Amino acid sequence: MADFLSHLPSIGIPSIGIAVAAAAALAASVASGAAAQTAPLALDSRIPLEGVKGRIDHMAIDPGRQRLVVAELGNDTVDVLDLGSRTIVRRLTGVDEPQGVAYLPEPDLIAAASARDGTVHLFHAGDFSQAAVVHLGDDADNLRLDVSSLVAGYGKGALAWIDPSNGAKVFEIPLPGHPEGFRLHPRDSRAFVNVPDAGEITVVDRASRKRIDGWKVDAGANFPMAINETGDRIAVVYRKPARLVLFDTGSGRPVANVPTCGDSDDVFFDPKRSRVTVSCGEGFVEVFEQNKSGLKSLGRVTTSEGARTSLFVPELDRLFVAARATASSPAEIRIYRPS
Repeated sequence: MADFLSHLPSIGIPSIGIAVAAAAALAASVASGAAAQTAPLALDSRIPLEGVKGRIDHMAIDPGRQRLVVAELGNDTVDVLDLGSRTIVRRLTGVDEPQGVAYLPEPDLIAAASARDGTVHLFHAGDFSQAAVVHLGDDADNLRLDVSSLVAGYGKGALAWIDPSNGAKVFEIPLPGHPEGFRLHPRDSRAFVNVPDAGEITVVDRASRKRIDGWKVDAGANFPMAINETGDRIAVVYRKPARLVLFDTGSGRPVANVPTCGDSDDVFFDPKRSRVTVSCGEGFVEVFEQNKSGLKSLGRVTTSEGARTSLFVPELDRLFVAARATASSPAEIRIYRPS
């Protein structure tokens, strides 16, 4: 400080105070900039969703064409976005309250599940013509791929396996309540299903087509779920209270349990960085680091209220967050780059 003051002209005490305050402000600004640089996510770009109103649900990726598929539940539309030009390629209609969406590479199809009438619509990804409509019952929700099959959660409690080549339901496995997030084990025949109405994580076997276990949970509204690449951990986020829990898939026991942001609807593993990312309707994305002691929050990135659904694509190393329209801003997809 002495060297800094020696370069100043002859000034009185008030001016020295001003100089010191300015130096302090500069230091605070530098510190703030450093903190911003260490945020776990950086906003890369945005894709506007013109004319889209209401809740936006899940998303899927067509990696070959670099396209993002977005279920716009409140708008009764499914948008297909080109990530290169950041424009809407096609707006698909006829799917009432679309929830889950998926891209099936082998038959080159886009699938969209309708909550209102319980159907799953299949579209050719090349020209967007309709390939088939599968009638399941009611409240068709999340969609997943199981090798060459499409799996849909629906109704008062079932997972249905669909043959996309002809749109036929091959078989289903009953559940003790409506399925929310679910994941298929990458190395064996188990599937793990969040069933909040039953207060459990249901474990089913795709080979025997039966429920084989149920892990009771001590919190409410367990909606989003993710499974890591090796299949030894699943991540589940609860809304009541808002917590992120990691489970060992062998024993069914929790191995980490930490608070997180509220109203979550998606969670993803980032294997490259040993992270877990949670998107929340409270208006944040929270990123956690996995370490030997469990989970450590790396911070929250502000998004917008109601932006609770997201999609992390490891191949692109990007997180896509669906921000619904508000009184002051239109709907959009925000693209974040992990830091």
